[in-house]
Amino acid sequence: MKRLDRETIQKVIDTADIVEVVSDFVTLKRSGSSYIGLCPFHNERTPSFSVSKSKGICKCFSCGKGGNTINFLMELEHLSYQEAIRWLAKKYNIEIKEHEVSEKEREADNLRESLYAANQFALDHFEHNMSDTDEGRNVGYEYFRERGINDEMIRRFHLGYSMKRNNALTTAATAAGYDEKYLLATGLSGKSERDNSLYDKYRERVMYPIFSVSGRVIGFGGRILSKEKSAAKYINSPENEIYHKSYTLYGLYQAKQAIVKQDRCILVEGYMDVISMHQAGIENVVASSGTSLTEDQIRLIHRFTSNVTVIYDSDPAGIHASLRGIDMLLAEGLNVKVLLLPEGDDPDSFAQSHSTSEIEAYIKENEADFMLFKTQILMKGKENDPVGRAEAIKDIVNSIAAIPDPITRAVYIKDCSRMMEIPEKTITLQVNKRSNELVETRRKRKDSSADIERTEPDNTSVIEVPVDNSLHTEPVADDLAVICRPYETELVKYIVRLGATIICTAFNEDGTEKPVTTVEYVEMNLAEDGISFHNPDLEHTFLAAAELVKTRFRDDSAAIIAELEEIRTKEINDETEKFRQSLEGDIDINKIKVREEQIEATANGNFERAYRDFELSYIYRNLGFVEDSTIMRMVNDFYSDKFVLSKYHTKYAQVPTEYDQRADIIQRAIFELKSAIINHQMKELSETMKSLDRNAPDYNDQVTQLLLELSKLSEIKGQFARALGERIVLPRSLR
Repeated sequence: MKRLDRETIQKVIDTADIVEVVSDFVTLKRSGSSYIGLCPFHNERTPSFSVSKSKGICKCFSCGKGGNTINFLMELEHLSYQEAIRWLAKKYNIEIKEHEVSEKEREADNLRESLYAANQFALDHFEHNMSDTDEGRNVGYEYFRERGINDEMIRRFHLGYSMKRNNALTTAATAAGYDEKYLLATGLSGKSERDNSLYDKYRERVMYPIFSVSGRVIGFGGRILSKEKSAAKYINSPENEIYHKSYTLYGLYQAKQAIVKQDRCILVEGYMDVISMHQAGIENVVASSGTSLTEDQIRLIHRFTSNVTVIYDSDPAGIHASLRGIDMLLAEGLNVKVLLLPEGDDPDSFAQSHSTSEIEAYIKENEADFMLFKTQILMKGKENDPVGRAEAIKDIVNSIAAIPDPITRAVYIKDCSRMMEIPEKTITLQVNKRSNELVETRRKRKDSSADIERTEPDNTSVIEVPVDNSLHTEPVADDLAVICRPYETELVKYIVRLGATIICTAFNEDGTEKPVTTVEYVEMNLAEDGISFHNPDLEHTFLAAAELVKTRFRDDSAAIIAELEEIRTKEINDETEKFRQSLEGDIDINKIKVREEQIEATANGNFERAYRDFELSYIYRNLGFVEDSTIMRMVNDFYSDKFVLSKYHTKYAQVPTEYDQRADIIQRAIFELKSAIINHQMKELSETMKSLDRNAPDYNDQVTQLLLELSKLSEIKGQFARALGERIVLPRSLR
């Protein structure tokens, strides 16, 4: 087994032209030094998608999506990192070189590929059964036709049939050379305890293949058609190296383009719900396949959209059992709408009996905000039941507390106050209390699982990077992680843009100067006060940038300086020689001296600009193309500028850049983060003081101690504020 060689990846990165790649999907027009077009990630009439050839990045100023060539392809075509590299290599006719993997990697890859191959064989087998055998046509195909499914949907979802015979698939697979251990691992076959013979697990069932996001068969669901009462109605593939139920959504492969285009995902429960909705022309539909919704499934949805509509049938018991899923969707930062179908209908039957326009109209007219929906469901029949109303309100408060964005929480608190006729302050206190409990639960869960290695890399989890995180917006929540997130985001954004620039100098023990990069300065400054990031994705990106600069920047910097020195020397020599050859007649020594000084100054300016560009793009060039999807996405988002000054401003005004102001910018970003933490600590101390028992014998001592701690924190905060008006202050570790 081989993997793409690093040399091939680098050649692809160096060769790929962002304008050429984007032009394969978007019609671009030149606009100054950039190109613009209609955004491929959302519907729009006015072009807001900008492509910078010089920076090698694209960005939609409306929805915020974009990135470099690899990032763009992965986002738009939903390719893996390796698939995107291969796509670009094919486009530019770059020879793909691969390297041998280790024995351990080879064994893991062989196992995964063998499971994929066994599933693909089974898929072909089941499709063949239903289309080319009498039993398949009379039983399987006839079942789908009776359910109203047409041939196009049968082909799109690769529906099939498993024969009644005890070992039809197993016999065919082993005859084709498939090892029984892979048939057992995928759950296609079982082994008899009586005589160790193999048998088909799915016999006499219609088959629903389950695909990965990239379109590979990872598992199956089978519905029994016989009347055998002891058999389960549905059986699914077991968990294995390629199939993890909690990471999988049925129909996502078929629905992903529609989800992205419409910027909304409709969530239903079963296989037939998805297929019938697609057949009715509503294609942005996926299902949790009858299982409880998981956090990983929600993160998978979040890769494609932030908007979800959950469709429920009218069964009260089913609705109440599924309400937990709404809280989980809210906790992941998704915007949730809920749709209740008419009594007696489920998504399958509703789609079968209505046209596309009727379904779209019904959804538009009847989908409700989760708050209104949950209130109606939980309060129904409890108008004269104070205890029941109180329990319902607590449930709704729990849902609001799950929302990570403090502004969104505040809006829902206001709505809840109005709908429930309860003071807003009362609800706010309960929401904050519950929010703190949720944070503590997550912290304990994180601590308990910190040393557990996942069997499946979490490439589905994508942080939603806010477009505008004002440093001066006061959070309304008591959750320290929520409070710190905008400040941590701001700091990491500047690390991506300025992390490799020199921000100050320190002195070695021998008295020699040592340049300090911005990311090193920030790392030591935070470590000095024992501050770590609360958001794992931001921390992951920050640490990657710090490690890159510490291990590689010095050598790369020395190499580029040597290269630029050669260019500068050649430029001076060439221009000087050209000038001297142009001289005629009397020679004015002073004019020659002035001109040569101008040539040298121009060459020096070119040198400084080139090296500055090297510093400013260093982290992006090294981390903006990595296989780690979290780092790549975040680096690309932070590196691309949201706003660009017009030609008018740049022509008539010398505007200071981030590079020029980096010392002040970084110092302020650090101060804002530390200040937010101190404010939180001071607030906690104040709350503790209020909760003290005034009748306790040591009440005065407790108050005195708390006041001392508050005074210390206030003094530290004052030191931060004073430091902002002075020159950049070195951490103690650099003094």
